[in-house]
Amino acid sequence: MGKQPSKADLFIELACPDAQGFSKPVSVDLFVGKYERLKMGNGGDWCRDDGSLAKRFNIKRHKAGNRIVEVSLHGFKKQPIKKPIPARIRNALKDKKCAILGTGKVEIDHKDGRRDDPRLGYASSVKIEDFQPLSKAANNAKRQHCKTCRTTGKRFDASSLGYSIGQVKGNGTYEGSCVGCYWYDPFEFNRLASTKKTE
Repeated sequence: MGKQPSKADLFIELACPDAQGFSKPVSVDLFVGKYERLKMGNGGDWCRDDGSLAKRFNIKRHKAGNRIVEVSLHGFKKQPIKKPIPARIRNALKDKKCAILGTGKVEIDHKDGRRDDPRLGYASSVKIEDFQPLSKAANNAKRQHCKTCRTTGKRFDASSLGYSIGQVKGNGTYEGSCVGCYWYDPFEFNRLASTKKTE
């Protein structure tokens, strides 16, 4: 008989988070059968901010009054780290055009405005997809909007640029991940917003 999975692992299996650690809200009504151990008790012990699930994911608890009715995952939990940009990344992107303005003479930008993804602390683990070429003007604008987000907890609302939506993943509140914000990846944001493939 195999080892019984933890409650955290059971919820991850049920929630099916995507590659960035996001899931749709999971109703407590689904905590039946195999997942019955997830039924709320003691304030939702397995989904508290000091639990094992919270060490891996940002958790959003949706309530009706004082009762938790849904739980969702909002990206992987991250910690502040140093953030080198390897020469191989700089060389690959230095001659690309700005992802926003389409102009040359770019700066290499970390897509993650908070730069706290643990992978970014190791030159061997970063990927070219973690970075983007931005003109100085675009990079300065992004830096200012990211600073506002860090201060207020409110993510950039792309509708101010004429888009029909503010974010393509997550919502207007920072929940531990930059994924889905316009500034995280303007090119991908435009592609998803244009085809309305939003979540």
